[in-house]
Amino acid sequence: MAHNAGGALQQKVADAKLAAVWTFKTSPLFSDAERVALEFAIAAAAQPNAVTDELFERMKQHWSENQIVEIVSVISFFGFMNRYNDTLATPLEDEPIAVAEKHIAVQGWELGKHGR
Repeated sequence: MAHNAGGALQQKVADAKLAAVWTFKTSPLFSDAERVALEFAIAAAAQPNAVTDELFERMKQHWSENQIVEIVSVISFFGFMNRYNDTLATPLEDEPIAVAEKHIAVQGWELGKHGR
């Protein structure tokens, strides 16, 4: 989460939008396309996978086949990295720690076993 928050800021996602990601379903800061992509990401990352045919059809209303493949690739990559880093308790670097403490700690994020 810390790296993702930092990446969002590097991609010029506004602070207010990053803070509202936890309420994306109702926040006016997100488009319908963004809402379904975030819902899809949560479902795809769930164990077991919770992507339904209906959710996939909603994705197709906003995203091309190539875009959906890219979205799934990013979800899968971060799923792998999260499992890898969590299993090895990889220490976080200073920058992601600072970003996470500023932007996502209010939602319950903690450094936990990734501290140095």
